[in-house]
Amino acid sequence: MGIKKQIECSDLAVKEKPKSTGVEVPEESPSNLDATQIYLSEIGFSPLLTAEEEVYFSRLALKGDERSRKRMIESNLRLVVKIARRYNNRGLPLLDLIEEGNLGLIRAVEKFDPERGFRFSTYATWWIRQTIERAIMNQTRTIRLPIHVVKELNIYLRTARELVQKLDHEPTAEDIASELNVPVESVSKMLRLNERIASVDSPFGGEGEKVLLDVIPDETAGSPETKLQTNDIKHSIVDWLNELNSKQREVLARRFGLLGYEAATLEDVGVEIGLTRERVRQIQVEALKRLRDILSQQDLSIEALFRE
Repeated sequence: MGIKKQIECSDLAVKEKPKSTGVEVPEESPSNLDATQIYLSEIGFSPLLTAEEEVYFSRLALKGDERSRKRMIESNLRLVVKIARRYNNRGLPLLDLIEEGNLGLIRAVEKFDPERGFRFSTYATWWIRQTIERAIMNQTRTIRLPIHVVKELNIYLRTARELVQKLDHEPTAEDIASELNVPVESVSKMLRLNERIASVDSPFGGEGEKVLLDVIPDETAGSPETKLQTNDIKHSIVDWLNELNSKQREVLARRFGLLGYEAATLEDVGVEIGLTRERVRQIQVEALKRLRDILSQQDLSIEALFRE
């Protein structure tokens, strides 16, 4: 289903179009660029909802009010574009990524429970990322998992979706393991199968111009700083982060754009997880110190992995 048709089916056509959407269009081929510009002008510049408005409209949407449902979706279409851009040049055209993300947004509106007390954008981001990553996986995956592995993975992912409604953060392996009464390592191992290469090739740092792999020295260039092979990097990073407590792991992931998160400032991370900027900084310092100790035991340098 094309984006235009998708929007029509969801009753999202915007009647009044402003001169600017406020969304920067990424570089693409001329045809895709034109299509992207057309889409951005079509979604318009619907203002973001306040926390109070989110509660008001989402309550009505849950009762079947189509105008409220439409308002919730329209107000978050730019969030989909922002998230979709992070997955550009990974096997699917940007417009296809946006289309998949819109499906996740619609699903989030249908499932969101405003009584849980957290912002809709936090909840919707999970659904948008899941639908986009699933589309990329279906497009690019060449290794087929055994059916019993797929079934087990689906159980964990289904539980994660349920926990999103209960928690004020994205479910961790510990959350899922506790809910299902299974070992954390079993959950972590299965979830790693579902992780995207974005863990190491998504932009990080304030500029967004470098990816994590860019600052890991090339062993073939003669640097003794690391003994890692490139194809093991993403697994090693996940293993190292799992040595931290859940709060430290989340802060580093959000700060440096790991585990599918977009790199963010101390202040933005604080807003997302409900802590002050200073407290986030303290947790980051503690986490980096812990990682430095872990990596030093393997004759590796943390500076090769985390740079501001």
